[in-house]
Amino acid sequence: MSAMRMVLSLTDRQHARIKSHLFPGDGREAVVFALCGRRRGEGEHGLLVKDVVEIPYESCPVRTHEQVVWNTSQMQNLIVQAEKSGMALLKIHSHPTGYHAFSKVDDRSDREYFGILDNWLDDGSVHASAVMLPDGEMFGRSMGQNGQFASIGLIKLVGDDIIFWPAKKRSRVVPDHGTRIAQAFGDRTYQLLSRLKIAVIGCSGTGSLVAEQLGRNCVGELVLVDPDRVKRKNLNRIPQATMRDAKRGEFKVKIMERAISRIGFGTKVTAFSVDLHNESAIRAVAGCDVVFGCMDSIDGRHLLNRLATFYLLPYFDVGVKLIADGVSGIQQVCGSVHYLKPGGSSLLSRRVYNLDQVHAAALYRSDPVAYADQLKAGYIEGVNEEKPAVISVNMLYAALAVNELLSRIHPFRLDPNAEYNQHTFSLSHGIYEHAAHDTPCTLLTKHVGRGDVVPPLDMPALSDYREGVVA
Repeated sequence: MSAMRMVLSLTDRQHARIKSHLFPGDGREAVVFALCGRRRGEGEHGLLVKDVVEIPYESCPVRTHEQVVWNTSQMQNLIVQAEKSGMALLKIHSHPTGYHAFSKVDDRSDREYFGILDNWLDDGSVHASAVMLPDGEMFGRSMGQNGQFASIGLIKLVGDDIIFWPAKKRSRVVPDHGTRIAQAFGDRTYQLLSRLKIAVIGCSGTGSLVAEQLGRNCVGELVLVDPDRVKRKNLNRIPQATMRDAKRGEFKVKIMERAISRIGFGTKVTAFSVDLHNESAIRAVAGCDVVFGCMDSIDGRHLLNRLATFYLLPYFDVGVKLIADGVSGIQQVCGSVHYLKPGGSSLLSRRVYNLDQVHAAALYRSDPVAYADQLKAGYIEGVNEEKPAVISVNMLYAALAVNELLSRIHPFRLDPNAEYNQHTFSLSHGIYEHAAHDTPCTLLTKHVGRGDVVPPLDMPALSDYREGVVA
């Protein structure tokens, strides 16, 4: 039986707060604790930082450049909170000397720490200990029931830049098909792409193009979610689909899975031919490193923004608007790519949509009869069911979204990434704008790092969706 792989995720705001306390400038160690939500997956356990609690310097009887001692009674309230909520407890201390390993002093301290947790909770649940270095890098470990330490396999920092700190710096030989990627972005970025697991929600006009680009950029694994079957009207904008696929009514995700497999780069594809509101799809997306939203539906985009908040996922949203009269008259061609980080602004706070539109879209999806009645009565705003779309327009915004990911994992802009949380192109009006969005969303921020809860995402409606179909 293989060991459980652990992943720790935190936001840039959390990381900055932790670093500020751990490195006050006196060259001595300090300690903080964090309550973490959990993500339970097959062969993997995710810890998601939710709340940070600093241990005051004056409460530590010993603080030197290589040791910190705190009163263990300070853990009592935190353990009670962890026990009541089912959350994990994470201890983080500093190594101001830059020592990149757990010391013998740390070993003794951690054995006492994990022993206290085991004696108090006695439920076999996973908790963790981590070290932060002066440059902000982190590494960590847990303790198994056999009393042996096990490294946290990956620590992910989600901010304006997306940073991954793997426990093991693996290095594969760059194959010929990855040479150009390594030449452009370096071997390190190629290696990172090859280990990333990325979800693409919506595999039609923009989603099919995003998935294609990710596959050809040698991404290690893709999770594709889309409930629809391809139709003839889709063929002008899904380059992987054929007339034969349309006649057979093939699932879009199945077409994409086949196309990416044919490339031959070894990208693993898991395809869900279900709506994102399905619990199995939510679990699969929650286990990814990055997510792309390529949906038209407002309630789907709102759900994905919520999911990314609960599970600390960097979220790239692609939206395209082509307004035409149906007989060659074009009024507007524009689109936006939004980058959303958990704990920051949301599509809702950026006024991409409002809650009334979310309600109308959800009703349209779940109860068409009630939707029609409320629309007729004037209680809700109608959902735009049919939108014109062409591949040349979709390809521009799909490429912009993938390049936005590359800019976050391999910063190449002259200006900080924080200034580029939104890109908007209007081809009809000749306008390009980019914007920063700093204000946290009051509706979603309280859910940062909550992870697995019942019902999923704290949404009772999701309990109506059972196991999904994997195409």
